[in-house]
Amino acid sequence: YVHAIMFTNQATEQLSDELAELVPIPDPRFFYLSSGSEVVEGAIKLARQIQQARGHGMRDIITCRSLSYHGMTLGALGVSGRPGLRTPFMGMMVNMPHVRPPYPYRFEASGEEIAGRLEESILAYGPETVAAFIAEPISGASLGAVIPPDDYWPAIRRICDKYGVLLIADEVLVGMGRTGKWWGIDHWQVQPDILVTSKGLAGGYFPLGFVAAKTEDVELIRQKLGDWNHGGTFSHHPVGCAAALTTLHIMQRENLVENSAVLGLKLGQLLQNALGDHPHVGEIRGRGLFWGIEFVQDRESKEPFPASRHLAWEIWQRAFDKGLIVYYSQGCADGQNGDVIMLGPPLIVTEAQLNEMVEILSEAVYEILPATG
Repeated sequence: YVHAIMFTNQATEQLSDELAELVPIPDPRFFYLSSGSEVVEGAIKLARQIQQARGHGMRDIITCRSLSYHGMTLGALGVSGRPGLRTPFMGMMVNMPHVRPPYPYRFEASGEEIAGRLEESILAYGPETVAAFIAEPISGASLGAVIPPDDYWPAIRRICDKYGVLLIADEVLVGMGRTGKWWGIDHWQVQPDILVTSKGLAGGYFPLGFVAAKTEDVELIRQKLGDWNHGGTFSHHPVGCAAALTTLHIMQRENLVENSAVLGLKLGQLLQNALGDHPHVGEIRGRGLFWGIEFVQDRESKEPFPASRHLAWEIWQRAFDKGLIVYYSQGCADGQNGDVIMLGPPLIVTEAQLNEMVEILSEAVYEILPATG
């Protein structure tokens, strides 16, 4: 029995070299694992060990956001904010501090104001106890493609720097070109300390993700603590890295990140034209090829449908029966109520396919929610 970190291979080395030119972290190192949950677990453990190596042994809190999702393992659930997924396991996990997320549709505040909640939390627990803050640059499955105010992420970076808190960007869903840039955080030109991604890294052909961090932090751990205390039998899998490398080359050769940006604008326009005036569509939001539609009982009050209505599931099922696969989620409004349908087509999608997708989705919505109903 051996494991992959005892060795290296050409695919892993080449993939790391090429990713180093793309991630918004200077002089990065990469650790490859098999899923989004695994890389989030790795990131929060890495943050803890970076702080230990810096001589800050009391920093063991990972602050996170409510109405968020980072994975199904206990550590990842501890920094997630979806009650329905967390409640059965509350007695088994460490419940980390949560702060309010940016959500302009329901929380009317500037990015600076919302970011201020992080500073309040850091001060409440004591800066000497907080290791990191983790969040998706653009909210994923829990809120459905919520775009933060432009001043939010720069403010978060300043607050983290002020108190010596590491910034972890969870790019598992929104990375790899999904939102029209290589990384969601790139929309605000902010550099995280740690970045994780998975889902699209190997094009869906192999379960693979990575944790990226600065070489100086990795080397500090090595000098002060020995090697990073983490690993897995299938880490740094050469077949997975070869699949990721090929995916990367195809994306670059076919300009798929640019395609995501250009066709993302088209998708947004199509959705607005088809559903923007529907009396039960509260907001259509998104960036690149990731869009969410939030449904409400009343547009003026923004009152959500009750969870017992299972509205998002009904729309998903009707669209599925018509030949369109979308993603659905409940709980965006308050953790329990609130229905969102999300579209995240392949980056190779064509304009004709977008037209067909929106036509099918519009039919499904109007059948489940007649405009007069």
